[in-house]
Amino acid sequence: MSKTLVAYFSASGVTKKLAERLAGAIGADIHDIVPEQIYTNADLDWQNPRSRSSVEMKDKAFRPAVASKVDNMDQYDTIFVGFPIWWYVAPTIINTFLEQYDLTGKTIVPFATSGMSGMGNTNAELRDSCEGVSLKEGKRFNVNARENELKGWAEQYL
Repeated sequence: MSKTLVAYFSASGVTKKLAERLAGAIGADIHDIVPEQIYTNADLDWQNPRSRSSVEMKDKAFRPAVASKVDNMDQYDTIFVGFPIWWYVAPTIINTFLEQYDLTGKTIVPFATSGMSGMGNTNAELRDSCEGVSLKEGKRFNVNARENELKGWAEQYL
């Protein structure tokens, strides 16, 4: 039987709620991608070009450090990776997370939260961090997406 993981990064708690609902809907394990240096409200000010998130997102090679790792990543076949959309893509901490592991042969399914933005160039930005995996087209959800909607979407990858 294949095992499924829902891994998520949530700077403000919005994506966490959706990730927990998804994991519950599909019976998956869950992992919080925690940055070594937690983001403050000032760090997340996308209108300030000198804020931490703005600086990180301008440098596509930047990789924020992750504080924790998934034990026994080998046991998972499908990994749903959740995050807020920043500048029409996944935050670079998602690249950090993916690059920590040998994910060869696994299926990676991005999902995101955003007030208005779609997935944008997310897969193009993640592709180099996903060598040897089946990277599926992601989907943006409203934070209030119901369990049955999430389950219906996720089941195509399970």
